[in-house]
Amino acid sequence: MSSDVPAGLPKRPPTLHHNRGAGAPSAIPSQRRADAGLEHFNSAPADEAEAVVLACCGSRRWALRVAAHRPYPDLESLLAACDEAGYDLTPADVHEALAGESSTGLPPSAPQAAHTALAAAHAAYESRFGHAFVICLDGYRPDEYLDQVLAGIRSRLSHEPDEERAISAEELRALARSRLAHVVANHPESDVAGASEESVA
Repeated sequence: MSSDVPAGLPKRPPTLHHNRGAGAPSAIPSQRRADAGLEHFNSAPADEAEAVVLACCGSRRWALRVAAHRPYPDLESLLAACDEAGYDLTPADVHEALAGESSTGLPPSAPQAAHTALAAAHAAYESRFGHAFVICLDGYRPDEYLDQVLAGIRSRLSHEPDEERAISAEELRALARSRLAHVVANHPESDVAGASEESVA
């Protein structure tokens, strides 16, 4: 379902867990790596920093705001700014960000029945609301992802569009925080600049 992302940035490929790394920020490998990644993020050219942030949430206004407030003294300060900017997303910002999301998928090795069930659930959701289903699965094990996604879609299909848009905005904020933590922690130094060219879902 997802429409094109802003020019110059790759579309995030579909992933089952649709969160910003398997369990981020608990997936942060070490404070040292996080500090190195944050240092490079703080010192990167504005367009590179904006691209990194935009790859975590497709609202350009959100990305510009987060990048503009550099330098951040620590990762928690960056994530707090990410949260604050996320709460100021307008309906248009949320629409823009949702347009950059892809429906979650399964690894090719998953049983065909699982692929069929997930595809049908996504199709029903996208038909009703006009955008991809987004959910942050931080705190769940990989073997729980499919059940959580299917249960989430079933539950949220009953919502009115305005209610579902508000819930989707909350999930986007959680996804943006987790993705950004994962990128900064796992792409220290020069790798941070290239993180927007990779999947951060």
